[in-house]
Amino acid sequence: MEGENMSFPNVFVLLGFSDHPWLEIHLFGVVLVIYILTLIGNSFIILITLMDPRLQTPMYFFLDNLSVLDLCATTTIVPQLLSNLWGPKKTIAYWGCITQAYLFHWTGCTECALLAVMAFDRYVAICQPLQYTLIMCPQLCVQLAAAAWSSGLANSLLQATLTLQLQCCDHHTLDHFFCEMPVLIKLACEDTTANDLSLAMGAIPFVLVAPFFVLISYTYIVRAVLKLSSAEGRCKVFSTCSSHLVVIVMFYGPSIYMYLQPLANRSQAKFMSFFYCVITPLLNPLIYTLRNKDVKQALKKILQSQGRIKSSKV
Repeated sequence: MEGENMSFPNVFVLLGFSDHPWLEIHLFGVVLVIYILTLIGNSFIILITLMDPRLQTPMYFFLDNLSVLDLCATTTIVPQLLSNLWGPKKTIAYWGCITQAYLFHWTGCTECALLAVMAFDRYVAICQPLQYTLIMCPQLCVQLAAAAWSSGLANSLLQATLTLQLQCCDHHTLDHFFCEMPVLIKLACEDTTANDLSLAMGAIPFVLVAPFFVLISYTYIVRAVLKLSSAEGRCKVFSTCSSHLVVIVMFYGPSIYMYLQPLANRSQAKFMSFFYCVITPLLNPLIYTLRNKDVKQALKKILQSQGRIKSSKV
């Protein structure tokens, strides 16, 4: 890298939660347990949908994509966080920091778009049940998922490129526990109005338009459900949709707070980021599986088949 005009230093210091030293060792254990459970939970969803043909539907196809996103996001952030919480060394290499910011921004934007796609899937399933298989064909599902991933990639590339062009001041300390775009922009010693505007404008499709689309979809869903004559049918549909709504609120809320309020309190911003990049990926598989009869039946079937295989060997 010698001879190149580098805008940022070779190493960044991540302060993380060092202003609360008594919290770090306890937080290490909590984050480690959450990370292991997140890996197990999201991997479980992917494996069980691959093993049970009854779960190979558009809804579970998008749920698999959500699990992949959660695995990528947590693997990008949590190992570095654990390293910083465990020892006194709280540094991250330049390219590691940029890669972390780029990958997390990509997965975050993609998840925002994917949740809107999942809302559309639920709208078609409930409001157009007779045409569901015709509308949500495999080709359209792949196209919608690809659109979510590619839109997140495009926005991440744009924001990362603009951020890397900034000239960094002498200090290279980030008051955060990972490299996030808004925090990196604050390191610049030049006018960042254009970057702040770009970040806000780039966030609009993901943290404003996508939630608005979700709101419209669920408005039609609620209207359709209220027209059902069967109380049991209404409860079943509401139970299925409520899981999706809980995930949406947990993810969109902190994201809107972070990316549309650049002057947010630093401590609040850190804990908001901690929630949507550590806690939410753990809760997603729990919410979708604990309230889902199809997943429970699939798991029961797999366990019974494994039991029969073991008994036949004996």
